[in-house]
Amino acid sequence: MNISDEIKRLHELHQAGALSAAEFEQAKAKLLNASVNLNKPGQSAASSGNATDDFVNEVSRLRRARGDRWLGGVCGGLGKVSGVESWVWRLVFALCTIFAGFGFLIYLLMWIFVPEE
Repeated sequence: MNISDEIKRLHELHQAGALSAAEFEQAKAKLLNASVNLNKPGQSAASSGNATDDFVNEVSRLRRARGDRWLGGVCGGLGKVSGVESWVWRLVFALCTIFAGFGFLIYLLMWIFVPEE
């Protein structure tokens, strides 16, 4: 649904009495501000000031640690970003490897794709 369709739908809701004039104006302004932010370079749909924006910022800060590392520094980097001790991440990866078999694969992929500090 594009912006004009959404504004049209808001107008229909206003005409039907489901939205007051103030609610209609507020919703329209919010919709137009969101569309302006999406058209700016460097903006994404996720960067709208909510929990998704925080998650994106945290993931973009993820780097493999140089100092706190045993193998590739993945757990040290996860520890810095998440605030959880790196030994807990090491334990999680070890348990996932032992019991589910996919822990080593995830660690290996993160070692390859997550940049170093």
